[in-house]
Amino acid sequence: MKSIRLIYGCISLLGMACLGITGSSNQALADVVVSTSAPGNGALQISAQDQVLSDQAQTWINQLTTLQAKFQQIAPDGQRSTGVVWIKKPGRIRFEYNKPSELLLVANDGKMVFHDAEVGQTTTIPLDQSPLGLLLKPQLSFSGDVTVTNFTPPNNGLFQITVVRTASPSDGSLTLIFNQNPIMLKAWRVLDAQGRTTMVDLYDLQPGVSVKNKLFKMDFGDNE
Repeated sequence: MKSIRLIYGCISLLGMACLGITGSSNQALADVVVSTSAPGNGALQISAQDQVLSDQAQTWINQLTTLQAKFQQIAPDGQRSTGVVWIKKPGRIRFEYNKPSELLLVANDGKMVFHDAEVGQTTTIPLDQSPLGLLLKPQLSFSGDVTVTNFTPPNNGLFQITVVRTASPSDGSLTLIFNQNPIMLKAWRVLDAQGRTTMVDLYDLQPGVSVKNKLFKMDFGDNE
């Protein structure tokens, strides 16, 4: 029963969240401003000052090639887990959860794969069906095929931008939360198609660090 719950829960961080993982961290999320707006179909009109911040955030994302960071994840049921995340754009991400968890989430080759080594089971979805896939695009533009549905101005040094795929907003939304000074990604929040929210807070960020391609291999060994 526990394994079934783990696999079901992780489908929220593939759009998606890992419900059954437990863990602890001293990194608090209290400084993250939470938005209450839901994805919509129309582009959001924001002030000129906020547009400058939005443009700076877009530039930061598009200049990002690699990233290594520690993370704390809060699942829809409030449970917390920790681990290390690596990003290598375009299209690659790896969530490695701290022991004793046997969970792994890898995106590569246009798909996202959640793997539970404890039971040797895998769940796969196309990357372009996960809101998190927006972060991994070669170039992310807050217009055209991506629509900004909410912008929260700076509060306690943080601001946030919520985006959806213009053609399929019902797939869910991705809220990117940035430090204002200096501009840097602080956290993200995924709202999936079922209305479940997963929060990922980043710390000890190392943008531009060398990240080996082998981290994104999907030959898990026991998933045949």
